[in-house]
Amino acid sequence: MIRAVGIGLVLFVLVPAAAGTSTTRPPVALTASPAHVALAGSGQSTIRVTNSGSRPVLVDVARAGFSLDLHGRPRISPPGGARAAGAWLTVRPRRLALGAGASSVLTVTSRVPRRAEPGDHDALVLLTTRPQQGLGLPVRMRIGVVVVVRAPGRIVRRLELRELRVRRTGRARTLELLVVNRGNVTETLGRNRADIALHGHGLVQARLRPAARELRPRTSGIVQFSYRGRLRGWVTARVRVSSGRDSVHRTFRVRL
Repeated sequence: MIRAVGIGLVLFVLVPAAAGTSTTRPPVALTASPAHVALAGSGQSTIRVTNSGSRPVLVDVARAGFSLDLHGRPRISPPGGARAAGAWLTVRPRRLALGAGASSVLTVTSRVPRRAEPGDHDALVLLTTRPQQGLGLPVRMRIGVVVVVRAPGRIVRRLELRELRVRRTGRARTLELLVVNRGNVTETLGRNRADIALHGHGLVQARLRPAARELRPRTSGIVQFSYRGRLRGWVTARVRVSSGRDSVHRTFRVRL
């Protein structure tokens, strides 16, 4: 079973200043469900797009690539690339006309090439409203739905723990773990998949859990662990990160 990448993108929204203080519906409010789609090889799925705003809208539909920076923040990127699935996708229709409160359905179809590299490949379906006239300030909204296509073949899960650094902000400490995903599927690193045990004076003084994030195949990313305890100075940090049924362990010396 394929697990969808847990990212829904709201890329930008421009609304009149009055919209934030009014109790009425905003003129433009676009939602898409689901926010991420998983396809097993060549297949088909649907996305329901709803205009919950007070005005009718025209929505342009396009394909794009996406990437995550080191801290997991999504970015639009060119549609090409070794792990991009944009060229495999067909999205119909290419434009929607939605009245206030109306919904419509997009059909997403994937066709995986014969020699595609096994594992997860992704793309972005971009939904962009057109600016409306007569509103004073132009209103435009863009949201993105992540589509993950898993090409058939051998699945590889392999994580590498590279470095552990401490970032200080006042009395708070954030431990930043650099992880490399050398596998061919997207990994979810959350509270049940990673932890750090801080050892001091021969005992476990604290156990930290990370903020959840996704790590795409063949990329690097920083996983953050917050610490607000009283430990200071040099400590031993024993890190565990699980990938499927296997776990990776590494020990670091860090200064809190």
